[in-house]
Amino acid sequence: MDPESKRPRTIRRRTARGGDDAASRGYLDGQLLIAMPVMDDPRFERSVIYLCAHSSEGAMGIIVNRPAGSIDFPGLLVQLDIIKKSEQIKLPENAESMKVLKGGPVETGRGFVLHSSDFFIEDATLRIDDGICLTATVDILKAIAKGDGPKHAILALGYAGWAAGQLETEIQHNGWLHCDADADLIFGGDVEEKYLRALAKIGINPGMLSTDAGHA
Repeated sequence: MDPESKRPRTIRRRTARGGDDAASRGYLDGQLLIAMPVMDDPRFERSVIYLCAHSSEGAMGIIVNRPAGSIDFPGLLVQLDIIKKSEQIKLPENAESMKVLKGGPVETGRGFVLHSSDFFIEDATLRIDDGICLTATVDILKAIAKGDGPKHAILALGYAGWAAGQLETEIQHNGWLHCDADADLIFGGDVEEKYLRALAKIGINPGMLSTDAGHA
């Protein structure tokens, strides 16, 4: 988490969301990407990615189904000197249970918080759609630690990024399915089950998947 960063450098706001304008141009802001079986990059195998930004300049998203191993949120707050170690037992419930994920292979030392839209920091929070926002400053971590943060949130270390035209090419080559986002899939606690749940959301049995590309 970079305290000096106001917004991830890869994100540029087009409109409040992109919305119908983005959809009309084939952009997938606010959509979920689901890795197809032919995805041979181990960094993205069986990944579910929430796309925070997609434009002619490229795309940026957060993997929402890959735990960050032994890193937990209370411990991270201590490492960042947001709380003292003795204060971990006093954290509000949503801070104690908050998931820390591997958000992607780019800038893995930075933290990105995907959260519900009931929390907003002027000039620091990017509203992606009506229900989901992204904030990448330590201020949101401090708010969560005090119990003043968003109702729903996940912390991702790093992000997934694509150069101009790269994501479109990967979709054309059967690398990804995409579908409407689902807040429960993004914020749900059953991280390891999200891939199968995402496929089920679009009516797909993983055993029946072929190399054919498609979308919901």
